[in-house]
Amino acid sequence: MRPHSRAVAALAAAVPLLLSGAPGSVAADGPVRLPVVRTELAEDEECATASDRTARTEPWTRSALGLSRAWQHARGAGVTVAVVDTGVGISVPALSGRVTAAGDAAVDCVGHGSFAAGLIAAAPADGVGASGMAPQARILAVRGTDERGATTPGQLADGIRAAADGGAQVIYVGRALPEGEKELTDAVAHATRRDALVVAPFAPDVLPGGTDAVTPPWYWPGAVPAVLSVRDYGPGGGRPADAPTAPAADLAAPGDSVVSNGPEGTGHYLGSGSSLAAAHVAGAAALVRARHPGLTAAEVSRRLTATAYPAQPPRLDTYAALTTLLPDSVGTTPRQPLAHLPSGPPTAPRDRAVVIAVAGGGLVLLVAAGLAVIPRGRARGWRAAER
Repeated sequence: MRPHSRAVAALAAAVPLLLSGAPGSVAADGPVRLPVVRTELAEDEECATASDRTARTEPWTRSALGLSRAWQHARGAGVTVAVVDTGVGISVPALSGRVTAAGDAAVDCVGHGSFAAGLIAAAPADGVGASGMAPQARILAVRGTDERGATTPGQLADGIRAAADGGAQVIYVGRALPEGEKELTDAVAHATRRDALVVAPFAPDVLPGGTDAVTPPWYWPGAVPAVLSVRDYGPGGGRPADAPTAPAADLAAPGDSVVSNGPEGTGHYLGSGSSLAAAHVAGAAALVRARHPGLTAAEVSRRLTATAYPAQPPRLDTYAALTTLLPDSVGTTPRQPLAHLPSGPPTAPRDRAVVIAVAGGGLVLLVAAGLAVIPRGRARGWRAAER
């Protein structure tokens, strides 16, 4: 059994999900384990099929991502997100009518691409808890691996180029490779020239096996400066135990014990890893591009990082990314209207004060004079004084 196979088997045994009335459950509300999505299959393994278990309750990611508030402002309409991965099943009901496939990408033997596409754009449905970030966005499925999920820098680079040429405004890449810097940097530059934002995991979900394996300092295409690189976090503390750490990632997003659809049917799978966190960020980017269609890809990336929760790395805040008023440029504060000062001090208040003071002083003098004159007049019977 391959190392990644052991990892997903351990995850399947360790992470139960409570479902309500799910087919195959032991009791009506008992714990049921969802099948685990894979990133790669061995040659002798069967292709992924429809899951017979449906997540009825709302997963933890929906509240963590603030989707209820975010959807008041945008749902991704008019935006195309390319999924450069193992393919996307075009018959998945949650993505019905919104998937276009390039070449043979309409077939997803592994299931990872379909799972990521569901995190990005699956539509809500009655009695189903799981849904995507941008449920009105369109998906462009592009093959970035072979049929079993294995890939090379050349395959990923070709997928990124095809996605950009296909008109995608956001390009999700489901892999992170320790080599391929030049090929993948050139492919990202090609996408950037077409104003497409590339979103990718900062590192693989699981390390290759072997006690002598050395973790590379960078993974591609996530290490390309123009790429929005993402790592995962979750209620269990983050990545699988053998997943690598990285010196830096642009954003963190939910990627631990997340739920999405399989390559066909209405059932659900369970998964963990930075590739799935990147899918959430790709969906958030689709929301921002729908809400702010005038922004460039670089401005969308900046908006997502600048509005994130302060942390290391910053954590995605979907609602803030849609609604915050950002300064015009990096390192500046929002501009305020200039205050217009009068040319000199106002004279009207001063004139009123002088009039009041003079009138008041005159009244005081008049009263004082009266107090001196009236008693004398009474004493003389108001006769004129003798000279």
